[in-house]
Amino acid sequence: MAEVKIGKRYVGDGHPAFVIAEIGINHNGSLDVAKQLIEGAALAGCDAVKFQKRTPDLCVPAAQRMIERDTPWGRMTYIDYRYKVEFGRNEYAEIDAYCREKGILWFASCWDEEAVDFMEQFEPPCYKAASASLTDLPLLKKTGGTGRPLIISTGMSSMDEIDQAVATLGSGNLLMAHTNSTYPCPVEELNLRMIETLQTRFPDVPVGYSGHEVGLATTWAAVALGATFVERHVTLDRSMWGSDQAASVEISGMSRLVSNIRDIEKALGDGIKRVYSGEAAARKKLRRV
Repeated sequence: MAEVKIGKRYVGDGHPAFVIAEIGINHNGSLDVAKQLIEGAALAGCDAVKFQKRTPDLCVPAAQRMIERDTPWGRMTYIDYRYKVEFGRNEYAEIDAYCREKGILWFASCWDEEAVDFMEQFEPPCYKAASASLTDLPLLKKTGGTGRPLIISTGMSSMDEIDQAVATLGSGNLLMAHTNSTYPCPVEELNLRMIETLQTRFPDVPVGYSGHEVGLATTWAAVALGATFVERHVTLDRSMWGSDQAASVEISGMSRLVSNIRDIEKALGDGIKRVYSGEAAARKKLRRV
């Protein structure tokens, strides 16, 4: 059985889907917005929220650093923008305390080795490696070397690259998310049957789904196809400034997402045919023979 323990929850075959609300950088550098998203995700019934942690000097390519762009804080260089939306120790200490208060787990995808060292002080229940980092083998080794569960995302990647990542990390304490890295992703490119393909190829690794599409139906379909965890970006308002907002789910939508996932899990049953007690009256009334 493919299962990994995250916090006090087992994630994998035979367990309820683990629902992650990705805050990412949708907080736009505002701790108040981050707290509103944490509270909304907790009220919606999500199991965890996820942030992104970068060391901009290590992550922003030199050719992009001085490119100027318009932001809510005025026109600034890309490197200055990356620092503007990056939380530091004090903010994450508040996030850590607030998540404990709200009873929801939190963790981050780390985009560089220094970010992993930074996050270790908070003892997160797991880590995630973004799709962009799947081929960054030194970063995968660094993150996996913490001994904490690691979720790898497989967007923008070939099967050979996925194989290489798994070979580097080993299948123990590893989870894998099928995803498409287009924001937002056209439904015809979601290729949800890859969930089954990955489950067959990596039977010891819990496989989930990270969605960047508009709408909820396809994420519900992923659960019906066997996704052991799901992740969707969360936002206060899809019209907010930011590159991920349009492919995100507002709090009310997140509540519907979780509620209907739980209904789907109940409805799937165990595949064993039986006559239910509620059918007895109809059986007695309608059966001729």
